[in-house]
Amino acid sequence: MKNPLFAILFLVIFSSGCSVYSIDSKDTSQEYYAPKTSIDQVAYIEKVDDSKPYTEIGIVTVTTERRQSLEDVMPKLKQEAGMLGADAITDLQSDATAMWKSLPSQKLIGNAYIRSTYSAKAIVWN
Repeated sequence: MKNPLFAILFLVIFSSGCSVYSIDSKDTSQEYYAPKTSIDQVAYIEKVDDSKPYTEIGIVTVTTERRQSLEDVMPKLKQEAGMLGADAITDLQSDATAMWKSLPSQKLIGNAYIRSTYSAKAIVWN
């Protein structure tokens, strides 16, 4: 009886170390935009061309372990922006929280307790 209980406890403790994402968005528009059906419909644009008019409809934010790469975070940003109805995300910013910025990321033992926040503007083309 103790062995199965120990095994379950062991799995729970070690599986709790997996990466956890906190995903949020803030709608800054009064207009309704139909949600996208795929993240492929939401582009990432590093710098928006001033000649192409757009409207900012929200801010999307993903907070995760610092060791997660941008490639891991980007689909989550696009998915949240797509739910707002955005055509693209831009003005991507990243920030490790508080004093942890100066610590180097460690792949072997990880920095699971150190969080990074990524945020981007969700926009639609006019």
